[in-house]
Amino acid sequence: MRRRALFLSTALVLLLHALVLGWVFLSWKPAVQSVNLVRVFDARSIAAPPPVAPEPPAPRPAPAPRRAARKPQVQVQVQAPNPGEAQQPPPPAGDWLAGVLAEAPDPDPGAASGMASAAPDSGAGAAPAPDPPDPPQPAAPAQDAGANGDPPGAAPLPILPAPARLAFRVGGQTRKLSYHARAELLWQHDGSRYAARQEVGAFLLGSRTQSSEGRITPQGLRPERFSEHRRGSVQTADFDHAGGRVVFSAATPAEAAVDPGAQDRLSLFIQLGALLAADPQRGVPGTELTLTAVSTRSAERWTFHVEGPETLDLPAGHTVALRLRRLPRDQNDQQAVLWLAPALDYLPVRIRLTQANGDFADLQLSGRSAP
Repeated sequence: MRRRALFLSTALVLLLHALVLGWVFLSWKPAVQSVNLVRVFDARSIAAPPPVAPEPPAPRPAPAPRRAARKPQVQVQVQAPNPGEAQQPPPPAGDWLAGVLAEAPDPDPGAASGMASAAPDSGAGAAPAPDPPDPPQPAAPAQDAGANGDPPGAAPLPILPAPARLAFRVGGQTRKLSYHARAELLWQHDGSRYAARQEVGAFLLGSRTQSSEGRITPQGLRPERFSEHRRGSVQTADFDHAGGRVVFSAATPAEAAVDPGAQDRLSLFIQLGALLAADPQRGVPGTELTLTAVSTRSAERWTFHVEGPETLDLPAGHTVALRLRRLPRDQNDQQAVLWLAPALDYLPVRIRLTQANGDFADLQLSGRSAP
């Protein structure tokens, strides 16, 4: 009985062990499978993923055009060429002074038919009054004495300055480039004939020479030939006073009508001073002096407005001079300002010429000597 009980107990224990081991076996097998799955997943997770091409950046929208800052507008007048008139080529780049002393266009044929004149504000044709002209009245040109058959004594005759050699320092600008140069004005006469020569030149830039020669009459200077030397070429203007014309050597048209009192671009400065030396009333501020100015290509009327006396600080020293300004016909005309010194017989002590494009030459007296 006792053996049977022991056998049953042993069998029960074995059965329980079998159940426990079976449960453990069943529970351990899924665990092994899960471990394998984890290892496979880990191995795959370690492998580096294939590179992915970066997406191209989205195109940036074009920026809106900025509105340029407004600059001051400079109005430039461009004159249309005349189909019937030969066009002159621009001066070469090496001609440093051509832009400053360029010739003016041909004048109106009727404009050069007048007479060299000087007029106070009292009106045309009136005899000079002993008192200064009335300032409120506009200045009006009047003919110079004896220039066109006027009776003697109608106006004081010109008084020519004594021969002299004037040296100038020149400062200017051409084609937006500044330069410094020298100049000389040689004035000579013997009482019956005169000769004047002005030369402007600078080292490595060349020179330009203007010459005037002619006779001396009771009315002042009477030019016979005006010439200009530049870059190895010579251009001339020959006066035919009997025929009332001037003939050009290199211009179209080849001649122009002039009045008996016409001056060239060089003798003009001397004649203006002679008129002022003869009659101080011509130097009253507001007075206008009109003469015909002849270049090597044209003849036109130049009117100078007397602006009054000034004290200049020149290289030659402080000098009192009478300032005259040319009245241009339009904005394309060459501007000219002239200072004449009474202490030097009204010879020019400063000359400033300005072109429409801004180029200019400023000649200032640096010395004076005998010719």
